[in-house]
Amino acid sequence: MREIKGLIFDFDGTLADTMPLHWRAWQVVTAKYGFVFPEERFYALGGVPTMDIFTLLAQEQGKLGLDSLVLAKEKEAAYLPLLPQARRIERVVSIAEAAHGKLPMAVATGGVRHIIQRVLQQLAIDHLFAALVTSEDVVRQKPAPDIFLEAARRIGIPPENCRGYEDTELVLQGIRAAGMDVVDVRELLRASE
Repeated sequence: MREIKGLIFDFDGTLADTMPLHWRAWQVVTAKYGFVFPEERFYALGGVPTMDIFTLLAQEQGKLGLDSLVLAKEKEAAYLPLLPQARRIERVVSIAEAAHGKLPMAVATGGVRHIIQRVLQQLAIDHLFAALVTSEDVVRQKPAPDIFLEAARRIGIPPENCRGYEDTELVLQGIRAAGMDVVDVRELLRASE
């Protein structure tokens, strides 16, 4: 049995109930540009940076002339007005609160720093985490393990002694590839119902 010395949390859909808000913003931009992006696929790609999803969709749907960075910024602009509706996922936040001051913790998210910091503060949980690693801090994005490895490095704990919390199967694979213990937040939430 491995000794857990640090905790690493995904953000959207793990600590914060923001995925429905992201979905609403995605609908605005995908409708504008004629993308087909079913809700089930959106949730399956949770954790993957917006720009990478737009690149994937553009390749698949023959919209190669579109700039994924511009589209990602439009999606962000559609999301920002919805931020006041973000809520904590109490079952997961309670784990972080219980570990605060006992284990170093980080947030590892495919989101962008200025938005994640804003929501962390809004939810009054920013003080719990020693590090915030975003899509801007690594070259290879989720589901690659890089963001989790960087989070472990920043809290000074070997990856094999970290536990990662995530809400999508695709990104759980990245946590496993980083050599960390994994917690599927979806199972945790079902068990607490």
